[in-house]
Amino acid sequence: MELNDIFTSCKEQSLYGRYITNQHIEPLLEKFKDKFQIAIAGNSVMGKPIYNVVAGSGKMRIFIWSQMHGNESTTTKAVIDFLNWLADNSDKANRFLSYFTFCIIPIANPDGAELYTRENANKTDLNRDSVALTQPESQILRNVFEAFKPDYCYNMHDQRTIFGVETEDGAKPATVSFLAPAYNEDRDINTTRQQAINLIAAMNKTLQRYIPGQVGRFDDSFNINCIGDSFQAAGVPTVLFEAGHYPNDYEREQTRKFVFFALLSGFNSIYENVLVNPKIDEYFNIPQNKKIFYDIVYKNVKINYENKEKIAIFASQYKEVLIDKSVIFQAFISEIDNLKDCFGHEEYNGNGKEFVGKNNKLFPEAGEKADFLIKPNRYFVNGKEVKQELL
Repeated sequence: MELNDIFTSCKEQSLYGRYITNQHIEPLLEKFKDKFQIAIAGNSVMGKPIYNVVAGSGKMRIFIWSQMHGNESTTTKAVIDFLNWLADNSDKANRFLSYFTFCIIPIANPDGAELYTRENANKTDLNRDSVALTQPESQILRNVFEAFKPDYCYNMHDQRTIFGVETEDGAKPATVSFLAPAYNEDRDINTTRQQAINLIAAMNKTLQRYIPGQVGRFDDSFNINCIGDSFQAAGVPTVLFEAGHYPNDYEREQTRKFVFFALLSGFNSIYENVLVNPKIDEYFNIPQNKKIFYDIVYKNVKINYENKEKIAIFASQYKEVLIDKSVIFQAFISEIDNLKDCFGHEEYNGNGKEFVGKNNKLFPEAGEKADFLIKPNRYFVNGKEVKQELL
């Protein structure tokens, strides 16, 4: 069965968009109780349960956690899709359940998920708390890790739309990025890191069939306070996932699919025992993702900037704003006339015409909403061109 068909059959339709909380996954965990072990590993700062799902009975032990940053929910959707696949009673799923034991924390930061923030309720970044362990969520994650004794760790995140990769075909968004975290300051490669590298190379090989040139390699600067670096240093092969942008997919429903593809293909590589030969060159040939994208770029627009009339480029970036339990994308001007070697997920050509902003301002200003006119009659609202005047 082809990966697209598998995904279609097990995609959890009740999960959609960027706002995913305990309230969304609890009915699904209830459904899984007949198939898997569902437990509460502990509670968050605000007393919300942190759920732990154990699936399978095999010797190969995989520890997965998602949404330790509360506003990074794409991988949570993919993990639930994977649990649906495991529960579907297919021959392959049952073989996986006999070979693997999966320990999965779908939402490691339920307070941040509810508030749609990166940090927890104490405004602490849990991914900088792996040594100090000042937060209950960090302590729970460490306790589960030590009790479960995994053979592999999967550290699941989202990355911003600014990240892209440069290829021979031009710049492309980094739809999925990986990292085999360093375990020391010198970023050496030992047996543990080599296993993570081999696993990433296998997942990348699969993804190149579906999103060629859109897989990136995340920066491997060492920071022992980061959970992935910490677990790698503890001797457990650890892989960082970064779910990124796919064209016209701000809800990250396409990206969710490709994360699922990576999960399934990676587990299959472990199952088939094909991660034997070193894949260092294949791993480092994955282009490193860079901050080269804006959400929207406006080119060849006449502005009066710093008392000088010029033809310029400027850009807007979306801010994700939680309104009535829904994430709204609001465009704000982010950069003016300093966009060398940068690209837009969407681009407009002003053809040398004049910019007019609110109150007849003749130049864009960083931080203001992207509502403006390009004379004589091109109106932009929330960053995008509209057919009639709405300013």
